[in-house]
Order: sequence, then structure tokens, then C-alpha cells
Amino acid sequence: MRLLTHNMLSSNIKGVVNGFPLRIEAEKVVEMNVEKNIEFLKKMFEKIDWKAFVDASQAMGYTELPKEADSSMLNSDEFFNRFHHALLELHLEEGALVCPETGRRFPVNKGIPNMLLHEDEV
Repeated sequence: MRLLTHNMLSSNIKGVVNGFPLRIEAEKVVEMNVEKNIEFLKKMFEKIDWKAFVDASQAMGYTELPKEADSSMLNSDEFFNRFHHALLELHLEEGALVCPETGRRFPVNKGIPNMLLHEDEV
């Protein structure tokens, strides 16, 4: 699971008011080379919750992102490369996503998050 996906997921458990961002418990992280697409990254930058993105990247062992960012930083090759790497090339292969409100763990196996709810959570 890429951080791009993580930044758009939230806990859907009945009664949960604040299910975003899901905390990452990483057991296995892999890096995969992905071709850079400048236009895509610029569009996604505007949609990303930056704090959640930085926290998630740190949970996966990547600490090269600044705490705060604005779109003017996309003109910096160094920033652009770090953003691209964290967003698209880091993959959570094994671990869990944890609801910030309930502590419910959603397992991630082979890069696929299992967000299925139990009967009493719907």
C-alpha cells in the first residue's frame, strides 16, 4: 500500500467521528521504483493532508520530508524527489492501520489493507 492510498483512507466504524488519519504499524516496508509524473504529483500535492503524510512516512522509516510544505516547494528538485519517493515508491507490505479513535487494527498483508468491518461495527 502506497502512502498515496493511506492518505485517503479513514476508519468507517459506526460511531467513529474522527477516523483519520489511520496510524501505521509497519512490519515490512519495500521500495519500488516508479517513473516520475510531474503533473500528477502537482495535482496530488494539493489533495494530500501534509501532517498525516509526514507522520505516515515517518512510521514507515522515511524521515526526509519537512514538517510543513507549500506548493512553491515543488520547484525544488530535492523536495520534489523526496515527495515522489514517499508518496509513490514506499510501500507498506506488511503491518496494520490503526483507527485513531477506537484503536481497531486493520491488517495489511501483501500490500493490501483489509478494511472490512465486523458485524457489530457496521
